[in-house]
Amino acid sequence: MTTIGTPLSPHATKVMLLGAGELGKEVLIALQRLGVETIAVDRYDHAPGHQVAHHARTITMSDPAQLKGLIEAEKPLLVVPEIEAIATPMLEDLEAAGVVRVVPTARAARLTMDREGIRRLAAETLGLPTSPYQFCDSLAELQAAIDGESGRPGIGYPCVVKPVMSSSGKGQSKIDGPADVQKAWDTAMAGGRVSHGRVIVEGFIDFDYEITQLTVRARGVDGSIETHFCEPIGHVQVSGDYVESWQPHPMRAAALEKSRQIAKAVTDNLGLGHDGQPGGLGLFGVELFVKGEQVWFSEVSPRPHDTGLVTLTTQVQSEFELHARAILGLPVNTALKTPGASAVIYGGVEAQGILFDGVADALRVPHTDLRLFGKPESFNKRRMGVALAFDADVEVARTRAKLAASRVKPRAV
Repeated sequence: MTTIGTPLSPHATKVMLLGAGELGKEVLIALQRLGVETIAVDRYDHAPGHQVAHHARTITMSDPAQLKGLIEAEKPLLVVPEIEAIATPMLEDLEAAGVVRVVPTARAARLTMDREGIRRLAAETLGLPTSPYQFCDSLAELQAAIDGESGRPGIGYPCVVKPVMSSSGKGQSKIDGPADVQKAWDTAMAGGRVSHGRVIVEGFIDFDYEITQLTVRARGVDGSIETHFCEPIGHVQVSGDYVESWQPHPMRAAALEKSRQIAKAVTDNLGLGHDGQPGGLGLFGVELFVKGEQVWFSEVSPRPHDTGLVTLTTQVQSEFELHARAILGLPVNTALKTPGASAVIYGGVEAQGILFDGVADALRVPHTDLRLFGKPESFNKRRMGVALAFDADVEVARTRAKLAASRVKPRAV
């Protein structure tokens, strides 16, 4: 695509985002800067992306009839899934019928919607290194998977249990012994985006650190698809939820090369459409575990990644700008501008329409910036904003980002 129409005209280039949280909001802004007409869709009114898009729509995206009706009514050129809880079989039907193009592909949206599809693709189809794993449909199956049965070795302790479909660490637990199994099952059942009653239990890898390798599939000068890599992003997670990230993360050359080989293998596959052609474009967040020069695949999101919020301050083009440009067939630039860091600002309260104190104090920390997402309702552990910082020394940037985040004080009215 090299021609972009005027928004709100008969020749507009229309893009629909399915999911309008803080990541979707930044993609919408990036698209609008390129003259795209945007449609933000979410499950609740006044989501962050609703507040900036040309059109805001509220539906249950996991309902095939609602999703089909909206796409057929709006007639977007592209549909961009930004969350997991979507009726992906309907997207596959609409894409196969030529009604719409899904980013990167409807197949990728289906495979990555749940951990089972992507884990089986990575480990069993592509043969990529992963932690040992089993899928379980009941508490009894979970216990048997950990303990082993009928001559089959168990996952053992410690291990990690996750719902097959969730995001941002929801429903994830580490199990250290038999006393934790029931609680982990209950947590997974409560934390899944859709009630599947199915979990993945993974063996615990003794890794040194984990990274996000942002990987971009974009059109080259000759029209072929090229793969580009951003500098690796290090991050800290608590209960599977990102709380801070920084870029670049120092790595041995061999580990970085293996990380990119794994990222390219999985994104090349996810870029294949229903017709088997490699047409899928966009940015992917590939999560990897690293120990020395060993690298294991963990997960992949076919969209901007929460840890990549740091790129709003570190890169020439943020992950959101990269995604917008790539899906439109435009050139991309993954160059690092400066080392930097991000730190999450949590709600800390259960309330609607909260106030944020300390914003000026936060911005007095040198080389910092803030993004307050505008979510209409706060929860204690809901991500309501992020502090950003840059510095030639990434450790200084981390300290500043965390300091700025700590100075923002959400409160109920």
